[in-house]
Amino acid sequence: MSSSSPSDPPSGRKASPRRLGRNGRVALVCGVVLAGMVGAAYAAVPFYRAFCQATGYGGTVRRAETKPDKVLDRTLEIRFDTNVRGLPWDFTPEQPSQTVKIGDTAVATFKVTNHADHPVTARAVFNVAPEQAGTYFRKLSCFCFSDQTVAAGATVEMPVLYFVDPKYASDFNTSSGQSITLSYTFFPATDVKAGANKAAD
Repeated sequence: MSSSSPSDPPSGRKASPRRLGRNGRVALVCGVVLAGMVGAAYAAVPFYRAFCQATGYGGTVRRAETKPDKVLDRTLEIRFDTNVRGLPWDFTPEQPSQTVKIGDTAVATFKVTNHADHPVTARAVFNVAPEQAGTYFRKLSCFCFSDQTVAAGATVEMPVLYFVDPKYASDFNTSSGQSITLSYTFFPATDVKAGANKAAD
């Protein structure tokens, strides 16, 4: 013999409008919370990207508008690493490394040769190592800020104007560093855009 509480509706009867209303409110609240969580996940990607570019977190190189107002009497070795993925290109630095004063601007030149029989458009992604140096490695201009199209069989030079912020020398995490590696990898422009769109979705 089963027992039922006085509040339970008799078998075969529909739930009261009051109970249905309460269930509807719970479902609505759950739906709003779920939508908020999904929206937050979508918004997190551009916010994270902006955070990395603003702080240099994860070795992300920061862009600068002006050069420093002082140059230190201390040098660093800047090493260059180049790679291509899915491209008929040769991509090399004109110099494997440069020795620069902290705070002084320098120009590094890279060469790209397109071995295809048609123009190819690509974009470079980049970072620096060690990661802590990303906060202080700044670019005034760089081919990596936009798509680059190289004609069939052509060789082009791509300069980068950069400096290391003088604060590098006073930061406990970087002050003892002697070198920084700037790394570029070129991908087909469609792949880079597709990856960015996928990350933002």
